[in-house]
Amino acid sequence: MGMSVGNSGSGGSRRRRGRRHAVMSEINVTPFVDVMLVLLIIFMVAAPLLTVGVPIDLPETQANALNSETQPITISVNEQGQVYLQETELTMEEVVPKLNAIARNGYEERIYVRGDRAAAYGNVMKVMGMISQAGYKRLAMVTLQEQGK
Repeated sequence: MGMSVGNSGSGGSRRRRGRRHAVMSEINVTPFVDVMLVLLIIFMVAAPLLTVGVPIDLPETQANALNSETQPITISVNEQGQVYLQETELTMEEVVPKLNAIARNGYEERIYVRGDRAAAYGNVMKVMGMISQAGYKRLAMVTLQEQGK
């Protein structure tokens, strides 16, 4: 008189448990769009701050902006007369050798000179004269577009 261990009841068959919900095959893009919009706003705010790190108060003119496809070489002269190549401070004697080292197109490289509004005119012209005397032919002064009067 042994007792059997096992399923008792409905003939030993197990009830299969089916899925209650179908597999969702759609992607919820709302969080993705939210993240992209936040990144867009961050880059729109940060992009103007990434142009040049030397704070210069540029004069305003009515000249139109130049179109440039490549990253230009920028030389800045601040109101104290300090000279910067991109964001690196240099002495007047170091300007031409450093330009020669980084100019990819040789003497045809476009060089932008940014002079602070309060900088001595002679300091800015001295830097431009040294660059021109070294043989660079494509010099340009950087100014701000004048706001309508």
